[in-house]
Amino acid sequence: MTSRILVTGGAGFVGTNLVRLLLSRGHTVTVLDDFRTGRAEYLEGLDVEIVRGEIGDTALVTDLAQDKDAIVHLAAAGSVVDSVADPSANFEANAQGTFSVLNAARAANIGRLVFSSTGGALIGNAVPPVNEQSLPKPISPYGASKLAAEAYCHAFAKSYGIRTVALRFANVYGPYSGHKKGAITVFLRALHEGRPIQIFGDGKASRDFMYVDDICRGLELGLTSDLEPGTVAHLATGVETSVSELADACRQAVGLPDHPIEYLPPRPGEVERNFATYDYAKQAMGFEPTVALTDGLARTYDWYQQHVF
Repeated sequence: MTSRILVTGGAGFVGTNLVRLLLSRGHTVTVLDDFRTGRAEYLEGLDVEIVRGEIGDTALVTDLAQDKDAIVHLAAAGSVVDSVADPSANFEANAQGTFSVLNAARAANIGRLVFSSTGGALIGNAVPPVNEQSLPKPISPYGASKLAAEAYCHAFAKSYGIRTVALRFANVYGPYSGHKKGAITVFLRALHEGRPIQIFGDGKASRDFMYVDDICRGLELGLTSDLEPGTVAHLATGVETSVSELADACRQAVGLPDHPIEYLPPRPGEVERNFATYDYAKQAMGFEPTVALTDGLARTYDWYQQHVF
């Protein structure tokens, strides 16, 4: 069954990949993006309505949502480092911005809203693997803003009957991420430009890295699965990868196994170890990751060679 879907942040990294998936499934898609970080060229040639605007403009979001069946809310300020430097801007984008989108969904009688949350930054420092029962203790303004947004999703589900689904992403990588600040983007650029790969800390910090196609399949399941309003689920691989292991995998993907690595002091606000189980997402939505890190990095590097370098 096809739907009319509003995607906020649809010109960003995950949004660009999701829009392509939704169109391939026959859905009608409208993208709302302010293009501060999103790229208009990522959507060129696609049969999609594109609206330039702010998620904080509740009247605009309400108007766009009037004839839609669902909203996928991806628009966000996603950098932990930037949130530490400017917590006010992060709060405005993530907490206030999500409230604005939820309020618009309420006014437009939207039946379902899928929200892109985060796992590691929201949970904070905890013994991994984490899951939906882990107690959130964010250590960065970014993590706190996503936790606040999740709380509003749950409150709007229970107060107004919106079928909200908050999906806690692992660290996402893949095509259309050339503008991002994540480790994989930074490492691949350093490899291409002949600069040492810079690692903040001793390299033992760990994350859960997921290829964007798997994330998009999880988002699609969030739109179609019969879930309790206010559901929270981790989209993860269940695999812990240290930053040093990631750097080695990037070096292998590029064919430069001996490329130099430089270690720098750790940065504040960043979680030391994190990976999550996806048991609940598998049980509730049938979600399961399909792309291994080695394969995903090879695909990502191929895209970078064609579109970035």
